[in-house]
Amino acid sequence: MGCTHDCGSCSSNCGSRSTQSLKIELNQSSKIKKVIGIVSGKGGVGKSTVTSLLAVSMNRLGYKTAILDADITGPSIPKAFGLKERAKGNDEGIYPAETSTGIKVMSINLLLKNESDPVVWRGPVVSSTVKQFWSDVIWGDADYMFVDMPPGTSDVTLTVFQSLPLDGIVIVTTPQELVSMIVEKAVKTAKMMDIPVLGIVENMSFFMCPECGRKHSIFGESHIEETAKNFGTRVLAKLPIDPECAEYADKGKIEFFPGDLMNATEIINNSLNFPLQ
Repeated sequence: MGCTHDCGSCSSNCGSRSTQSLKIELNQSSKIKKVIGIVSGKGGVGKSTVTSLLAVSMNRLGYKTAILDADITGPSIPKAFGLKERAKGNDEGIYPAETSTGIKVMSINLLLKNESDPVVWRGPVVSSTVKQFWSDVIWGDADYMFVDMPPGTSDVTLTVFQSLPLDGIVIVTTPQELVSMIVEKAVKTAKMMDIPVLGIVENMSFFMCPECGRKHSIFGESHIEETAKNFGTRVLAKLPIDPECAEYADKGKIEFFPGDLMNATEIINNSLNFPLQ
């Protein structure tokens, strides 16, 4: 009823959708084994930080890792890794930037003249750019690609869910009372699009006082285990408020931060049955 037959702008899983695929082809010079989307129901929860730490942790385990920064209007991945040079390309495609430890990155900030230039684009143009990051970038071989998505369920989220071969998503949230509603929105969106939810990362879960050694729940007591159980998923990690981590990211040295998400990466590996070759 009222269908425009434009599946690219619709999240409904109707019968008509089953007869067509909206997936786009990966660049012919690339091979990516697993694609993980990092999503959040709202902004300011540290989604890009979690994306960065997941990529760093997988890289430390010996996997070839890449990050597709799909947060076109608010890109922060290049800043966290200290990437300054503009991406280069040729007739075959665009080459991603590479961090000090070999993580491949593509972000709109690597294509702008100045990293502080705003991206004032309409939704369809933003979505088209994300698709091009998949189809036109020469990624080479990667075991894991992490897609850092903008908050909410906007055009870009729909584009990534429909156009990229996601193996699952990780939901990032914080301990506030509205966490249940935020997680529910993300879980329902993923289920509508038949995307597996690998688990939840609760960021800014607590603060460990370096003087007294006590754990303080700055944003309230966590109920993430109960929330995860209610939605049939699990908690991948509970990350503390860590000024040192923020400092490493601000200095573009996130891949040298001594902390990690090894627990989360182990669970993701087990979920996808993807042992290190």
